[in-house]
Amino acid sequence: MRKVVETIEAPAAVASYSQGIIYSSNSGKMLFTAGQIGLDPSTGELVPGGITAQMERVMQNLMAVLEAGDTSLNRVIKVTIYMVDMDDYAAVNEVYSRYFDDKPPARSAVQVTALPKGALVEVECIAAVS
Repeated sequence: MRKVVETIEAPAAVASYSQGIIYSSNSGKMLFTAGQIGLDPSTGELVPGGITAQMERVMQNLMAVLEAGDTSLNRVIKVTIYMVDMDDYAAVNEVYSRYFDDKPPARSAVQVTALPKGALVEVECIAAVS
């Protein structure tokens, strides 16, 4: 069974996708989030300030989707980070580490050619739901 997760606390989808999907089975519930970029949910525009500001907004957007799905960062199992420039890895990791400081989830970080709206970083995750 699938349930769509939506919140006004994170940017609206910019294409045909959901902010998140909760999948329920006999073994429990999991939330799969869409990739979050550094969009300000109130304006729909990328936040100014470069990679650090975008990553901070990304994490805030991700937390909003998790909360709307009745879960939180401490229940995240897997994270995937997409960056336009791998030279931004240290800055991305510095922000990320403030949100996942104790027993962080499994993670992949990859470089991509481009991201929607000219974003520098995008993050998606999978979390257990209470």
